Amino acid sequence: MHDELPMCLGSVAPALWQSIPEGDRQERGELTSDQCVIDGKHFFVLGRILIPVIDGPGPFIWLAWVSLSEANFIRTCELWQTEGRESEPPYFGWLQSALPYEPTTLGLKTHLQTMPLGERPNIVVEHTDHPLSIEQHLGISMARVQQIAEAAIHR
Repeated sequence: MHDELPMCLGSVAPALWQSIPEGDRQERGELTSDQCVIDGKHFFVLGRILIPVIDGPGPFIWLAWVSLSEANFIRTCELWQTEGRESEPPYFGWLQSALPYEPTTLGLKTHLQTMPLGERPNIVVEHTDHPLSIEQHLGISMARVQQIAEAAIHR
């Protein structure tokens, strides 16, 4: 039993990072609370997938990792502490967090939108028939939030 339903869940690292043996991680890359680089050729940023909750107090949020091209990752880093960075166009990326959905969420096409300083970027999942995409674009109920929380916490 939990006192409150969590409205934000997520992954601490991209799926590729988690697949690397723990003893090799330091040598192969760097993971911070916002970014990850692996083998100097895989670039990731942590963002938020906002899912509207139709009958709730606000959105449900998935914290998820998106892989970016090297050029877009470098641009993101250049603007990381820059006022007005939210005017930057969205960056194409691939979802790299295995969220509790069937089929897998790994490899879904996304767009990462930089937000104002102090806010994580927003992730918009491309319109498809994947359940995550449908939920992000149409919204969910609080009952669905409870199902998601149970699946994520008790997986």
